[in-house]
Amino acid sequence: MPPGAIGPRVILLDALGTLLELQPPAPLLRVELAGRFGLQVSESQAARAIAAEIAYYRAHLDEGRDEPSLRALRRRCAEVLRSALPADRLEVDPLAEALLASLRFTAFADVRPALTAARSRGQRLVVVSNWDASLRGVLAALGLAPLLDGILTSAEAGARKPAPAIFERALALAGAAPEQAIHVGDSLEEDVAGARATGIEPVLVRRDGGPAAPGVRTISTLAQLADLGVPPAAGP
Repeated sequence: MPPGAIGPRVILLDALGTLLELQPPAPLLRVELAGRFGLQVSESQAARAIAAEIAYYRAHLDEGRDEPSLRALRRRCAEVLRSALPADRLEVDPLAEALLASLRFTAFADVRPALTAARSRGQRLVVVSNWDASLRGVLAALGLAPLLDGILTSAEAGARKPAPAIFERALALAGAAPEQAIHVGDSLEEDVAGARATGIEPVLVRRDGGPAAPGVRTISTLAQLADLGVPPAAGP
């Protein structure tokens, strides 16, 4: 990083694909179904069922705004899962528990060092994610919540990326103007287009080492955030 480099005061961060990865859920679902219910399903059956549930969840995740609505959303997801499995007689609530046990998130190895380094540079960190209200619990369980200055989900904001409204809420949470922030994410449609529509510079994460997107600052690891510089000293 060159001496005197100037960088963003605020870093907005996507969650899934940027900070977190989902462990392959179909094998875990097979284990949960066998252990809890004695139900044996094939790999392809588990994969089809998980795909159906994920598709439903993605379409309805904003309905999980608080604990009661989140429980109701999870029950509906379990019903979708049940309809895609040879499991018509399974009760929904135990199946919802099996589903949750199959969805395991881990933080990428570069996340904690990058967040810690950003905080040491005086940058504020706010997660902005299309997720239900459970994201805070996920980040807390992984020990990342204390490193963040804010967490905003689409379910709580009432808008999902790429809508400018969720980015505007995040900027207000961080106390920053668009030109003082960058948004880091792995989706051209949700993260890059959404940030630009709000006047925020996007940074695309390509963890697979894929080619840079034309006209978009692209990184392969969050360690490269340090190359963007440090925020200027606050005025009097």
